[in-house]
Amino acid sequence: MADQSIPEARNPETTRRASDGPGPLDSGGTTAPEGISRRRLLGTAGATGLVLGAAGAAAGYAAAPSSAATPLTSLGSGRAMFHGKHQPGITTPMQARGHLVAFDLAAGAGRKEAAALLRRWSDTARRLMAGKPAGTRDTDVARDAGPSSLTLTFGFGHSFFGRTGLEKQRPVALDPLPDFSSDHLDKNRSNGDLWVQIGADDALVAFHALRAIQQEAGSAARIRWQMNGFNRSPGATAHPMTARNLMGQVDGTRNPKPADADFDQRIFVPEAPGSGKGGPAWMANGSYAVVRRIRMLLDDWEKLSLKAQEDVIGRRKSDGAPLSGGSDATETTEMDLEKTDGSGKLVVPINAHARITRPDQNGGAAMVRRPFSYHDGFDADGVPDAGLLFICWQADPLRGFVPVQRKLDRGDALSQFIRHEASGLFAVPGGASEGEYVGQRLLEG
Repeated sequence: MADQSIPEARNPETTRRASDGPGPLDSGGTTAPEGISRRRLLGTAGATGLVLGAAGAAAGYAAAPSSAATPLTSLGSGRAMFHGKHQPGITTPMQARGHLVAFDLAAGAGRKEAAALLRRWSDTARRLMAGKPAGTRDTDVARDAGPSSLTLTFGFGHSFFGRTGLEKQRPVALDPLPDFSSDHLDKNRSNGDLWVQIGADDALVAFHALRAIQQEAGSAARIRWQMNGFNRSPGATAHPMTARNLMGQVDGTRNPKPADADFDQRIFVPEAPGSGKGGPAWMANGSYAVVRRIRMLLDDWEKLSLKAQEDVIGRRKSDGAPLSGGSDATETTEMDLEKTDGSGKLVVPINAHARITRPDQNGGAAMVRRPFSYHDGFDADGVPDAGLLFICWQADPLRGFVPVQRKLDRGDALSQFIRHEASGLFAVPGGASEGEYVGQRLLEG
């Protein structure tokens, strides 16, 4: 839970039209199709209106039937591109719903079967992200919806390469993560041969994609684990703003931005093969995803006073401003790590989460955090099983996630209120060009 923001929330009123041309991102930008998708909303609360009952009758309200198909709302018409330099779902603005799922190849399945599977998955992703049915076996779950900014992102785990005879192509950056003292990892919910990240702004669209991916796996692969997450819906706030996590904190303020001069260098593997900064040529323009299921010990956290919570994080809970900034500070005000109060104590405590995770406190280590919150019910004592599906992206996890987590492991004030319960590391290749499937340069190289 490093102090680096998730991609900025999207304002649905400013969604780009396809006729404007591509957005500033090769694959992550969200655009709306030129015409209305084949899927059309049959009605929306804002468009159908309300009809009063007849005079003298009971005062009742009913949704008026639509005499013609209602145009898609801006939320439903948002569309991310499947083909591009990078896979979608990395720099794409945060979506309201997410599913993470890992697969293991079936016994006897190898490189040939894996290639056929990635070809099927890529075709399914391309169709669904365009707002089209998955194929002949489409379940109709999302029939009435637009693309809803759906993205599907595919990655390979460390074990994938041994199962497919591609050990020589396995990147050094994919070596297993070191053990951390705060880990309480469930091996059955960690790692995997293949990983799929699904995000969308509509729950049914996201589930539809999850089900389609599972069906297309067929006999080639079986689900190892699956997790469900959520974020605030676009348009739920008066203006786009950094999200909050289930602790109520503004979660992430210092994310690298695509406009930064060194963004690609930090987040994506360079195109030059053999550069030693991410691995082999097939990973060019790809990235590495660290996935952690981080349970928040909310009962303990919510017993703290507001001041104690702010001291743990190093930022105000109300607006994310640094504690060192004064009353007129904002979320983006630079943190003063040396500032002291009247008694000579540091205003931002020495073990505050925001202090420890700063890139300038970790040799410049940086990563794009793009998490989902999760809630999987309550245990027999009423304790919530809730927290963060932490997903971070970097060109090399040994230079991104690992040094920051090691620093957190040695004295982060937040660590006593969270527990890392599952973990995975996946190599996510660059985007597929027209006519290609994801991973083709690895599997057919």
